[in-house]
Amino acid sequence: MQNPLTCVEICAGAGGQALGLAMAGFVHVALVEYEADYCKILKENRPEWNVICADVHDFKGYPYRGVDLLAGGVPCPPFSVAGKQLGKEDERDLFPEAIRLIKEIRPRAVMLENVRGFLDAGFDEYREHIFDSIKELGYVTHIKLLNASDFGVPQLRPRVVIVGIRTDQVGVFAYPDGNPNSTLSVGKTLYDLMAENGWKKAIEWSEAANTIAPTLVGGSKKHGGPDLGPTRARKAWAELGVDGRGIANEAPAPDFDGIPRLTSRMMARIQGFPDTWTFGKKKTLACRMIGNAFPPPVAKAVGEKIKECLVYGCTDCKCEISISQKVV
Repeated sequence: MQNPLTCVEICAGAGGQALGLAMAGFVHVALVEYEADYCKILKENRPEWNVICADVHDFKGYPYRGVDLLAGGVPCPPFSVAGKQLGKEDERDLFPEAIRLIKEIRPRAVMLENVRGFLDAGFDEYREHIFDSIKELGYVTHIKLLNASDFGVPQLRPRVVIVGIRTDQVGVFAYPDGNPNSTLSVGKTLYDLMAENGWKKAIEWSEAANTIAPTLVGGSKKHGGPDLGPTRARKAWAELGVDGRGIANEAPAPDFDGIPRLTSRMMARIQGFPDTWTFGKKKTLACRMIGNAFPPPVAKAVGEKIKECLVYGCTDCKCEISISQKVV
């Protein structure tokens, strides 16, 4: 009988990537997250997860040597067009720590995701350095820009996904094929949530919101409030019949007349989270968690291809770490 594949995840955030990988069949033996609020949300949603609330710089990988997968959504501000794009000069760049942990853990596979800006020409040299570093540790590396809307997420959200497969693995990795035709519009995705308080115009609104959404933004810890982003983003939301200037506490009342706002639950569904996943009661924090997350359906799709590579190409599936192992 095949043992569950194990995973260590860094920069876990509010759990988007972790949830997707769990849905793909990976069992997390450790999730590392720096922010206490995020750690609390992870534990509330998955009490069984070993959440380590610590700075990645202080996390040692040796106790987890031999897990099947090291995953992480390293901070995107160093490469985001919304920021200064300082790259390796940005103190938030954690690619060096990811490479250190690959060396310490020696996982069978690696999965790292970031924003589209990571592919900009200005980062060619640094990107090549990262790839060379991973290759030197004994991995075949792959990189591809995946569109979340190709995997059932009703949102324009391109993400760069880097996958490394250890060279002693028999399986050959291939990225998942998306199907944009299977993705629902914003109106169809959110109709039941918009109508839950009996709003009489919910059907009319749903039919008009007949395309996918612009990219959800969450803002940083210092900037960004409970809204749908800057003027340009709000204009795109307005074309869908959504007021992006703020976030509502609940769905429109029966006789509501005007342009509705999204609730944080609606935002989470647009991001691909199940309705059972909670983000706490602080609206600004919830918006930041949701907007900065990696869509679970995309993580699931990539995770399934990594699993396929490891399981069906496995000649020796014994692992040095047990699922129950914890850091003491």
